[in-house]
Amino acid sequence: MERMTGYEMPVAPPKTGWDIHCHTVFSDGTETPAALAQQCKAQGLKGVAISDHDTTAGWSDAEAGARAVGLPLLRGTEITATDQGVSVHMLGFQYDPESPHIVDLFASTRAARLRRTQRMVELMSHDYPISWESVLAQVKEGGKTTIGRPHIADALVSAGVYRNRSEAFADAVNASSKYYIPTPSPTTHEVVAAIKEAGGVILVAHAADLSRNRRLLSDEQIAALADEGLDGLEVWHRGNPPEQRERLLGLCRRFHLLVTGGSDWHGKGKPNLLGENLTDEATVAEIVRRGVLPLYR
Repeated sequence: MERMTGYEMPVAPPKTGWDIHCHTVFSDGTETPAALAQQCKAQGLKGVAISDHDTTAGWSDAEAGARAVGLPLLRGTEITATDQGVSVHMLGFQYDPESPHIVDLFASTRAARLRRTQRMVELMSHDYPISWESVLAQVKEGGKTTIGRPHIADALVSAGVYRNRSEAFADAVNASSKYYIPTPSPTTHEVVAAIKEAGGVILVAHAADLSRNRRLLSDEQIAALADEGLDGLEVWHRGNPPEQRERLLGLCRRFHLLVTGGSDWHGKGKPNLLGENLTDEATVAEIVRRGVLPLYR
C-alpha cells in the first residue's frame, strides 16, 4: 500500500474538477469520445477520463477529441470483476495498454461477454421480437465495441418493446430476470495485479451501490485489496447513499486510499448527467503521479 505525501483527502464532493467515469460508443455509451470531450469543455470541467468497459479501443479517438478542444485527458477502463460472489466494477487509469497481462485479460473478458450476451439474446428471442442481428445493429464501433446488456436493451427499444434503456433494465434486461446470465469475470485480486503490473492506478467504482448488489464489498474485502495495491474508492457517485459515503471515506482514511468521483455518464443510455459527480484536481494529480502514462494534454 502506497503512503501518500502531500495529498489531502477530500471529505466533501468537489464543486469543480474532473469527470473520470465516462462511457462512449466503444462500450455501452451513446456518444463518441469527441462528443464527450466537447460536452465536458462546454460545461467548464477541468478534464475528463474515458473509461469504457474492458477495452482501450477508444483511447486514440479520446486523445484526438480532447486535443481538439484543449482538454486534458486521463486514459482508463472500467473492468468487471468478482470478489467472493460480489460483482465489482473497477476503474484502471494511466496504465500501459500493451502490457501482456492486460491484453490477455481484456481479450478473454470480451470473448466471455460476447458468448454470454449471445446466449441471453437466444433466451429472450422466445418471448420478444429480438435477434442477434438486431442487437448488432445497435453497436456503433463494430468489433471494437464491448457488447453487453445495454445493446440488448437498445434492440428491445428499437423493436418497440420499451420506450428507453431504463425501462428495459427494469424488466427483461434486469439482473433478476429469467434471461439474465452473470458476466464471466476475473477476480478483483487478478484485476489489481494486472493493472499494477502495467504501471496503472486501480480503484473500485461505485463501491457501495446497493442497486447493483444485494451484498456490498465488506471492510475486510476492501482491506485485503488495499494490501495488494488498490489505490482508491469512487465515493462521489449517485449510487452510493450518504451513510455509505461516510463509510467509504472512513475506509479511505484508514487505508490511505484516494477518494474519487464520477458521473458514470453513458450519454443518452442512462439518466446520469455529465459532471454530476467530480474528482478534485489534487486527486487527479496523484493518479497521474502514480501512473506510468503521462497526462494527455
